[in-house]
Amino acid sequence: MNRHGELVRELKSLRKGRGVHVGRIGERIGPNLSLVCGITGDDGPVTIRGKVVSRLVELAEHLPDDLRVATVAAFALTTEVRMPLYQDRVGWAASRINRDSRTVRRRVDEAIDQLAELVITVPRAADGAWHIAELHVAVTLDRPQPEVLEQYRLFADQDGLTELDFSSPLAVGRRPEEADVIYGGTLRHHGPVSRTLVLPEPLQRGKSHDFAVRFRLPRLQSYVVQARQRPCDLFELRLRFGRELTPAHVWTLRDVREDAISQQGHQHPVDRAGEVHLRFRRLLPGLAYGAQWDAETTARQRPCTCGEGMSNAS
Repeated sequence: MNRHGELVRELKSLRKGRGVHVGRIGERIGPNLSLVCGITGDDGPVTIRGKVVSRLVELAEHLPDDLRVATVAAFALTTEVRMPLYQDRVGWAASRINRDSRTVRRRVDEAIDQLAELVITVPRAADGAWHIAELHVAVTLDRPQPEVLEQYRLFADQDGLTELDFSSPLAVGRRPEEADVIYGGTLRHHGPVSRTLVLPEPLQRGKSHDFAVRFRLPRLQSYVVQARQRPCDLFELRLRFGRELTPAHVWTLRDVREDAISQQGHQHPVDRAGEVHLRFRRLLPGLAYGAQWDAETTARQRPCTCGEGMSNAS
């Protein structure tokens, strides 16, 4: 049988209604889509949705810009296009690529056809042995040396998880920062930016584990974001500028491509203590979430990407 044609039909079925946010998503996922997304019979709705979103986002990055937008709209892959009706998402895409709705529908069909082809040539990323349920990040900018406190709650997706590899919050090549574990394991360093968290004891499938890491950083630039290569259920960010460094404007970054972080999002107020509190849910792999502020107010600072590049090791 024609597996390409079967996968196309399954994708066209998934785009209906709320897309990937449909209730009982497991009933909308056919055998071919399950195979290419690495879905197993033990996966629940949250895991299924995360795997489908991760794979579609991964494949869409290989499409031309107009087809990528069509894909995002068809399956409701970002927050701003999580609309209950497919026709509304088509209208959103039409305004983004400056085409009429009929043209967008043809673009969606073309995108789905190419996605089915890409499944053969673009291998799926290695299945994760764990995923993040909650990540709470506090960034203090009103100190001589800024600090980042990252508090994680993760769940094991396989038995015998013993360690986690993760990268520095700073881009590779910048001055190394100090890091230490507050609780939940011990750090093993592999270089200036690569580290492994060794768990206190092996973690079994379905069990949770909490840990926290503190980083002391050089001065930051005018943005701080969380960019992951896998879904994250909840990301909570607290920024403390203090009264002296409070910027004139702070913008929320949500569902932003990592190569477009300079684009400003929705403006967010700073309270009287010079603090900002942001919360993001259902983060999508490959997209950035966080805050950007007035560069003139913080011209002395350097860039920071919190939690970037965490991966699995077991």
